[in-house]
Amino acid sequence: MQIDAVLLRVGHKTDLVDGTQITGGYIQADKPTQLGNPQTAGLDVDVLPALGLDVGMRHIACQQLALTRDIALGHDLFPKQGQRNLPKQLRLSSADFEHRRRTTMSQHLWERYTSELILCEAVGLALDLSRTAIDSAYRERMAPLFARAFEAMAALEQGAIANPDEQRRVGHYWLRAPELAPSPELGQAIAVAVDRIVAFASSVHRGIVAPERGGRFTDALVIGIGGSALGPQLAASALGGANDPVSLHFIDNTDPDGIDRVLARLRERLATTLTVVMSKSGGTKETRNGMLEVKAAYERAGLSFERHAVAVTGEGSALERFAADWIARFPMWDWVGGRTSELSAVGLLPAALQGIDVRAMLEGARVMDTYTRRPDLATNPAAALALAWHHETDGVGKRDMVILPYKDRLELTSRYLQQLVMESLGKEHDLDGKVVHQGIAVYGNKGSTDQHAYVQQLRDGVHNFFVTFIEVLRDREGESIEVEEGVTSGDYLLGFLLGTRTALFEKGRSSLTITLDEVSPRSLGALIALYERAVGFYASLININAYHQPGVEAGKKAAADVLALQGKLLKVLDATPRTAAELASLAQSPEQAEIAFKILEHLAANPGRGVHRSDERHPLCARFTRA
Repeated sequence: MQIDAVLLRVGHKTDLVDGTQITGGYIQADKPTQLGNPQTAGLDVDVLPALGLDVGMRHIACQQLALTRDIALGHDLFPKQGQRNLPKQLRLSSADFEHRRRTTMSQHLWERYTSELILCEAVGLALDLSRTAIDSAYRERMAPLFARAFEAMAALEQGAIANPDEQRRVGHYWLRAPELAPSPELGQAIAVAVDRIVAFASSVHRGIVAPERGGRFTDALVIGIGGSALGPQLAASALGGANDPVSLHFIDNTDPDGIDRVLARLRERLATTLTVVMSKSGGTKETRNGMLEVKAAYERAGLSFERHAVAVTGEGSALERFAADWIARFPMWDWVGGRTSELSAVGLLPAALQGIDVRAMLEGARVMDTYTRRPDLATNPAAALALAWHHETDGVGKRDMVILPYKDRLELTSRYLQQLVMESLGKEHDLDGKVVHQGIAVYGNKGSTDQHAYVQQLRDGVHNFFVTFIEVLRDREGESIEVEEGVTSGDYLLGFLLGTRTALFEKGRSSLTITLDEVSPRSLGALIALYERAVGFYASLININAYHQPGVEAGKKAAADVLALQGKLLKVLDATPRTAAELASLAQSPEQAEIAFKILEHLAANPGRGVHRSDERHPLCARFTRA
């Protein structure tokens, strides 16, 4: 920002760059060499552009001021309290002061907006970093780290081992560019899988692939968890509509009541429901449980589950063997992680069944990849996104990532990104084995619902976050009515987005904005590809493996231990009333008394398990029996 002159209010005794000692009060800095850089000179100052006040000051051309973080964010650029302390001849009326403040700030924000905007016109997406305090000095400091990140990403795409803990390649970028796969055979397999998915969905829609009792499939029930549910759910919500040829439903947990609720919605149409079971190994217990529950529902209805089932799984997996006589099987490769599998058969098959143009999704991701491969921080949107994350979190997860899409169709974006970001970046050790406890917490809502939920805290509460707004330019298909003269509902939605962004900015709260021309298969594919690459870049910056999940495996092992203890407890339970601690001892697990109580409490609460609890509820007093 060019300014004519600067007043500094020095809050304590300090030395200027030229050695001048200031005890306090105001000085006019009319020499750039005298002012220096407040960040490096350590000045505790308020900065007030003179704005050409006619008070006998020389109108000089100062160099652009290197602003501190708070000043760059705007809330200290024109402190109102500074007016009260100005020399009398420099004071302005309140109205004039506010007008000058807003005029200069608006000019500054416009300049930052136009300089901090990265356009990806081929996919209708733009990224705006102007409401952060990232400056050229920070970019220069991060440049060596990004040079290494660009090299690591290029090696990953060429087939290098990018997951050293599991000695695996990472190839989700090949899914939308099969010609980049490290072998022609692999590239061919990717292309064939997409062709098979599109052809299969078309056969379902035309009734060629039909239910056991004839007719056409009206619904598809997807059974999966984690990446086998979150991506497909995002796509279904973002791109689905009332005229979909097949309606999608999901079982993504092992909650019996949740399973019952889904099956109740399908009760009258179960005979025309196609079930898609997704598990790479076939050993994911939540998915297996859901499959067995659904299989039992088909059998209760007198239907053959196999005549209504499709599998997406790894070659040679337990699920592939179980699904030998199902309608079809589609591949899930070990070089595609669950959280980056939306553009594989995991996401493409449900989307194609729903009637979504999956080739357009792939094309959007493919084109976005051409932008995010650029080894240039100024024009690579994924690198810029990773830079912003690093800046806002200090590279150590200091602040949470709040995702606020101002579009109902994108409401599930934060849930999808929770897995993509947190499972990728939440690691205890870096690549050198050093304990680092890295990660960025992600949560979100949708606009403008968020304004009636937690924006109050975002603006006025603890400053432990940064916001990403997602704006969609196109309101709806067709024209909108006016709810006020010259104003539509969509105009209000934009107003609330920009208003919230401004309200946060005024309090020094950083935000990024991603703008989409519209929500379409192409733009969603681009958005997914943008975040996939940003996560990879950020992982390189902080030197962690983004492509494994040891914490998830630890939780699975602990769950297996709980179920093993349950088996022991059931063996020692009999008609003699005993406490949980007594039963744990009988089961040769006295150290597990707490877990034993939770298991027994759960068993006793559910009919048909044969376990009963006495009327006492306290863990020390409650006694359990088994008939």
